[in-house]
Amino acid sequence: MIPSPDTRGAGRWYSDARLWKKLFTVATVAGHKLVHASLVLFFCLKDPDTPLWAKGVIIGALGYLILPADLVPDLLPGAGYGDDWGAIVAALSAVAACIKDEHREKADVQLARILRIVDPKGTMENPRGGTDFVE
Repeated sequence: MIPSPDTRGAGRWYSDARLWKKLFTVATVAGHKLVHASLVLFFCLKDPDTPLWAKGVIIGALGYLILPADLVPDLLPGAGYGDDWGAIVAALSAVAACIKDEHREKADVQLARILRIVDPKGTMENPRGGTDFVE
C-alpha cells in the first residue's frame, strides 16, 4: 500500500505568488499536464461560486505542489512530481462538479502564456516584466 501524502499542513504553504513561481519552474520539467491541471484548480479556487469545502481541497493540493518538503523530492528524475500529480488528480476528482468550462478555458490561455514565456532552459522571459497572468 502506497502512503497517501499528508496535505494537512500544505495550506499554510499556499499563496498565489508561490503557485505562479512553482508553475514557471516546473513548466518544462513536470510537463504541461500538471501545469494545466493546477491552473484549472487555481481558476476554480478563484471562482466565487466554488463552495468553501472545494476551495479547501484545492488549497491543500496546490499547497502540496508548492510544499518544499515532498513525500518524493521533486529533484528525482521521472518520479519527482509523481506525488504532486497524485495530489492534483485527487483534488480534480474531488471537486469535478465545481469545475466549469470557463476554468478550463482560462487554464488553456494561461498555459499558452506560460509555455511562451518559459524558454527551453527553464528560465523565465517576460518582456513586460513582472507576472503576466490572466484571472
